[in-house]
Amino acid sequence: LAGTRSPAMRDSAARLLLLLSEYHPLVIEGMGSYDARAPGTVAATVSRLLRQRWEASPPGKPVILVTQGDPLAARGISAITRAVASELSLPRALVCLDDSIDPSHSRDADRDGVILELRYSMLAGVLEPPGAAPASLAALTRAVDSSLAAKNAAREAEGKPRLKEYYRDYALLQEVTKAALRAACGGVTVAHTAEEISPFSVTSFYEAGLAVGAVIESDMVRFTSERECARER
Repeated sequence: LAGTRSPAMRDSAARLLLLLSEYHPLVIEGMGSYDARAPGTVAATVSRLLRQRWEASPPGKPVILVTQGDPLAARGISAITRAVASELSLPRALVCLDDSIDPSHSRDADRDGVILELRYSMLAGVLEPPGAAPASLAALTRAVDSSLAAKNAAREAEGKPRLKEYYRDYALLQEVTKAALRAACGGVTVAHTAEEISPFSVTSFYEAGLAVGAVIESDMVRFTSERECARER
C-alpha cells in the first residue's frame, strides 16, 4: 500500500514534511456524513476539550489540523473539522490516498483552509526505515490486518457480511498518518468526536495504533460530553 515514489516525489515529501514539522498536528476522528448530530455542537465540545488539554499541557508549537480527505458534507467529520478549525483559528493540512490506491479520494477531498497537502505514501515513508519511529510501517500494517481479521470474524459470527475491502486502505491511512505525524513533528493530538465508537468503523482501528505504540494514550483526547450533542430536531 505504500506505493513507489520517484526521486522527485521523495524530494517533495521531504520539503513538505519539513514544513509540517514546524507544527503540532491535531487529528480528529469520527463518523462520516451519517452522523445525525448537529456538527456545530459536536465541534464546540471537541474545541472545549482541546483547549482544556492544551492549557494543561501546551503543545509547544502552532497547531495544525490534519484531515484525511473526507468530502464536504452537511454533517459528520468534514463539517466538524471545519467548525473546529474555525473555532480555534487553525490552519489545515490534508493527507489523501495516492491515486494508485483510490483516484477519487484526493479529487473529492475538502480543501477549505488547507496550506499543506501530502499523500499517504509520503507519510508511509517516514515509518519505513527501521527505528525511524516507535512503530514501523510493517508493525502497524500487521496490527491493522490483525484487527481487520478479528472484526470480520466477529461479523461472520453475527451473520453479517465482511467489511468492504476499502476498509483496510482507510484504516492504514488513518493509523499511518498519526504515527508518521507523531514521528515527524515530535508529537500529535488525536481527538474523537463521539464517546461510543462502533467496533466496525474505520475510527475503531485507532486501537491497532495504540496497541503497537504508534500513538500513546496521552496523545488522545476522549469525547466525554455526549449529552451536549443532541440530535437536531
